[in-house]
Amino acid sequence: MGPPLTRRRALGLGSAALAAGVTGRLGTTPPRLDTFQSGPAVRLDPVVEGLEAPLAFETAPGSDAFYVAEQTGRVRVVEDGTVTGTFLDVRDRMTAPQGERGLLGIAFHPAYAENGTVYVRYSAPRRSGTPSEFSHTFVLSEFVAPDRETVDPSTERTLLELPEPQGNHNAGAVAFGPDGYLYVGTGDGGGGGDEGTGHVEDWYDAVPGGNGQDVTENLLGSILRIDVDGRTDGRPYGIPEDNPLVGRDGLDEHWAWGLRNPWRFSFAPDGRLVVADVGQSGYEEVNVVERGGNYGWNVREGRHCYGAESCPTDSPTGPLVDPVLEYPHSGAEVSGNAVIGGYVHRGRLPGLVGEYVFGDFTGGLFAATPEGDDWPVRRLRVTNTDDGRPPSPLLAFGEDRAGNLYACLSNGTVYRLAPPEGQTPVPTDARTPTPTADDPDGGQTDAAFTTTPGGSATVTEPRETTPGGSGGDGAGFGVLATLVAVVLGAAAAARRRTE
Repeated sequence: MGPPLTRRRALGLGSAALAAGVTGRLGTTPPRLDTFQSGPAVRLDPVVEGLEAPLAFETAPGSDAFYVAEQTGRVRVVEDGTVTGTFLDVRDRMTAPQGERGLLGIAFHPAYAENGTVYVRYSAPRRSGTPSEFSHTFVLSEFVAPDRETVDPSTERTLLELPEPQGNHNAGAVAFGPDGYLYVGTGDGGGGGDEGTGHVEDWYDAVPGGNGQDVTENLLGSILRIDVDGRTDGRPYGIPEDNPLVGRDGLDEHWAWGLRNPWRFSFAPDGRLVVADVGQSGYEEVNVVERGGNYGWNVREGRHCYGAESCPTDSPTGPLVDPVLEYPHSGAEVSGNAVIGGYVHRGRLPGLVGEYVFGDFTGGLFAATPEGDDWPVRRLRVTNTDDGRPPSPLLAFGEDRAGNLYACLSNGTVYRLAPPEGQTPVPTDARTPTPTADDPDGGQTDAAFTTTPGGSATVTEPRETTPGGSGGDGAGFGVLATLVAVVLGAAAAARRRTE
């Protein structure tokens, strides 16, 4: 069970802190809209087709297979471009996979080859402790695959249950950090603006809400950090002693807060946690998240005041931290409506080694140079589509142990990012090795960039366009909710025809 929603002792914002920096435009000056540059080109080669809303792509220690989580509730095993089986099926314990609900994240224990444990984030019907007026229950569970091939569903051990007020802003990413602890993203509870039912009052009075700025009443709008191998104070998990609120006023699971909808995140080769946070109505942002950081929502959206002409740069828990990059919803070469977090590339794509490769739900693929406090951003051109963008909206990225990058698209296909025709991959000895527990040579095995049988990722249908893009929820994931519902409906109909 998650913590109760009853209010603990409120945090007070001292007058000195409030007066410490009231400004309309915050932190680093955002890039001018005409300064974004065109970046390298890539090719999208299909790896596997026919999936149902693929939202997560993972590899497991000790296995050469790929594991793709479908929003509809299954984790599919992919080998040599073919779905060879189902690793996990939680459809019987989920709420209907609509909008941003469903099977949303999966992470393999670093010692999976020895213990067979895997961690899964999914949306369940309202459980005990979730108010009747709320949408559903956030569930984080541990499962075991005794034979390392298929999960035994009876092994489920629930770690977290969090009441979710609305159906959107569910985040979903889970990942083990270099420290061996599990990091879990939570959205602000949904709706729009971090206000309304299920959104508590915070220290900031200029706008209503919200969960993003609260650390005492619930675990929403945050990055959590837990020890899955430990137990603390009767919890089914441990609390790392160096979590920032241990011994302070607040819930000990928090690692960082002030987030709206951290849909996807990853750890860079140097250990930095890079979190893409979906914006409200004007800006998308990417943050380098550190211990105890407050990333501004709903005081700010990106580097801008949200809902007020001026706003503070400080909070009761410390400074409001600027994102390392932002981009607008319109008016720039790099624009879109829902940021999709990617990876700092450690593979062999020309011009992209060491770059943070990410994208937008409908805006395309981008790359940023991860240096300093303001990462310059470039648009990537896809060479084998008609308009230089992915052939359907982007849902997630993946990475294999050799550093190859993959894009999961709403058309049910997972693509490998490859060099354009005529370009050769970067030699392996020109890369910086990144040793991991299950890859001690740092991924120096040769990454295959062969073309998938059947050709390339050509466009077979018109690109979807985003109707509106703001109002109400305000983010592209309002559009995502509609689109995924259509995708899931079509997939279900196709499945019924073949069963």
